[in-house]
Amino acid sequence: MLKKLALLAFACIAFSQESRAEDPLYAREREKMVITIQAYAKTDIGFSGKNGISARVLEAMGQTKRHLFIPKRFRALAYADRPVPIGHEQTISQPYIVAVMTDLAVVAKNHTVLEIGTGSGYQAAILARLARKVCTIEIVRPLGETAAKLLAELGLDNVSVRIGDGYKGWPDCGPFDAVIVTAALGHVPPPLIEQLKVGGRLVMPVGPAGASQQLTVMTKIAPGKTKTRKVGLVRFVPFTRSPN
Repeated sequence: MLKKLALLAFACIAFSQESRAEDPLYAREREKMVITIQAYAKTDIGFSGKNGISARVLEAMGQTKRHLFIPKRFRALAYADRPVPIGHEQTISQPYIVAVMTDLAVVAKNHTVLEIGTGSGYQAAILARLARKVCTIEIVRPLGETAAKLLAELGLDNVSVRIGDGYKGWPDCGPFDAVIVTAALGHVPPPLIEQLKVGGRLVMPVGPAGASQQLTVMTKIAPGKTKTRKVGLVRFVPFTRSPN
């Protein structure tokens, strides 16, 4: 047991040293990424609105080391405004889309947020800097376990990761002030709407897999009553369901 604890402590120290050593190499690229997001937001009002991306979201993205959430062989692309493969036929979304979806969710400091599709854990890390509590579900076990380990190593202890089918949400972790779904489905899962608080927002790509989808914002205005806004076209990986 002592040997295992020593190895775990060594691994955490090694990770900490690696992240400190790598950060100077990527800090400038991270600054450029935030500037790029701001520039896109000014010209893409349909997605970001006339006020652009909020300062809180931009600050969270500027503080989060995206390269740590990307496989080493792709880290040269970490701060490019494009999706990057993370294995298991999944991707980490382009930074601008992460910023837009986070901004559309309107997350406050006292909020509890649900994310469906943990992936690398990057979106959860952004949300963790904005919300009181983040609950995130990933159906691909290796991705979920890797993301949970990384989030813990980064000290983001307000994030809970669950392995499983996100279609039914996570009732025991809610109700939620905001829900972000990072995979495409032809409809909004009813359980996610049920677990959303009145006044809360759900943000997700709605449409068929393998084609463009509509980035959609659904606001719960009363029990059993919602208001929907279509923001623009996006392209996400399909929403994966459990075979059972």
